[in-house]
Amino acid sequence: MSRIRIFVADDHPNILGKVASLLGHTFDIVGTAGDGQSAYEGVKRLKPDVLVIDITMPIVSGIEVVTKLRETGQAPKVVFLTVHSDPDFLRAGLATGAFGYVMKARVATDLVPSVQHAVEGRIYISPFPEYKK
Repeated sequence: MSRIRIFVADDHPNILGKVASLLGHTFDIVGTAGDGQSAYEGVKRLKPDVLVIDITMPIVSGIEVVTKLRETGQAPKVVFLTVHSDPDFLRAGLATGAFGYVMKARVATDLVPSVQHAVEGRIYISPFPEYKK
């Protein structure tokens, strides 16, 4: 059985490296991107099984990337990475059909399980810190 193929997109190089390192032990990282447009193009070209993407990316947001991919009929399973504990972001992310919503503060503990859930078609949401508007 072949390993799950993952594309990772985040605009912070240190987070991108950490995420690729965490996932690389269990999955195949087939590509990375530092902005939404590059992520969109990379996913269309490489056709990964899972896209792990920051919800707020430069040029095109993570939500817009996933929406555009869904419109092409070529979207992988999606796990959003975020610093946003705002329930509106969670709802917007899940509305795209994403299977995961991982808080960056919990990436070390929640990312691998969230990808495994996504592959199985199950939703994974990191526990939220208390949100204050």
